[in-house]
Amino acid sequence: MVRDGFYYALGLIVVAALMAWLAGPAYALLPLVLAAFFLWFFRDPERAIPAEAGAVVSPADGKVTDVSTAEVNGRQWKRISIFLSVFDVHVNRSPIAGLITNIEYRHGRFRNALSAASAAENEQNIVTVEGDGHTVIFKQIAGVLARRIVFARKLGDSVGRGERVGLIKFGSRTDVLLDRAADIRVAIGDRVRGGASVLAYLPPVEPAGAAAGASSEKGTR
Repeated sequence: MVRDGFYYALGLIVVAALMAWLAGPAYALLPLVLAAFFLWFFRDPERAIPAEAGAVVSPADGKVTDVSTAEVNGRQWKRISIFLSVFDVHVNRSPIAGLITNIEYRHGRFRNALSAASAAENEQNIVTVEGDGHTVIFKQIAGVLARRIVFARKLGDSVGRGERVGLIKFGSRTDVLLDRAADIRVAIGDRVRGGASVLAYLPPVEPAGAAAGASSEKGTR
């Protein structure tokens, strides 16, 4: 359970108690229902994190709404977009293990997260993680209802694959940008679970020193 859920629920329980005392028990029903909803919404279940080499896991629960290519800073990426409805777990996780090398928060609009334009125009937090010779970017994108993005790590932190890194409150979207060599394993319409579902596999990267050594050895034969 994310602690925010307890804060929302506690406040509503206090309101319910006051309503019951001032107006009668029936008036306490709505705030109690809302308190139960917030406790459920901020659930944070444990997940079995895949251990396969090169696996990229989903940063969030939701439905895959787009698998395409996108140009960012002059570079072509494979993009996977995931829509989180109000009924999904909203805790976000790191897609890969590595080092956080960039965090960029962009203020913007609060359009429907299902819209393609939301990826560029909506309020969002853009995180770059580098690990095992690869760079993966994931975006926490606010939607119509989502008005607060939480990211609990800082620049230079090391994160594990599937490690909890934050959340987006209420309906939202996450995008994952991968190298064009990534082997995508999901399709539009698939349901994924944060930290547990494999979105793609990244190929192993041969160390530069090993490649140079192999070339030198081949030249001496």
